[in-house]
Amino acid sequence: MNIGEAAKASGVTAKMIRHYESAGLLAPAWRGDNGYRRYAEKDIHLLRFIRRSRDLGFSLEEIRGLLDLWENRERSSREVKALAQTHLAELERKLAELQAMKATLKQLVAGCQGDDRPDCPILQELAGEAGGGCGHGCEGE
Repeated sequence: MNIGEAAKASGVTAKMIRHYESAGLLAPAWRGDNGYRRYAEKDIHLLRFIRRSRDLGFSLEEIRGLLDLWENRERSSREVKALAQTHLAELERKLAELQAMKATLKQLVAGCQGDDRPDCPILQELAGEAGGGCGHGCEGE
């Protein structure tokens, strides 16, 4: 099938298929006499694997490792689990950071009057003036 058909069958855009080829996750496609890329069912299966891995937030390097493990029938599931656990720990760290950012922003939004006055605790916090300060352009700063 051509790249458009492969994209539709795998759920991966044609642009990303070309990117995965250039990144070495997918072998360069066979080219027909007309020079167009041609993909086999095994390529579609591989693209679906990559797409599902990306959907779970794995990086290209992590996906490269997963592909190596997937293709190595001699590997132990311990190796796969270890890679997934490392990724899970990173997701949990990022989630904690996002939750902290959300809590801070929520507090700032709640403290802002959102009226016609120029003073704004959100901008004061971003400027490092939490707890008051005279705002931008004050003398003596």
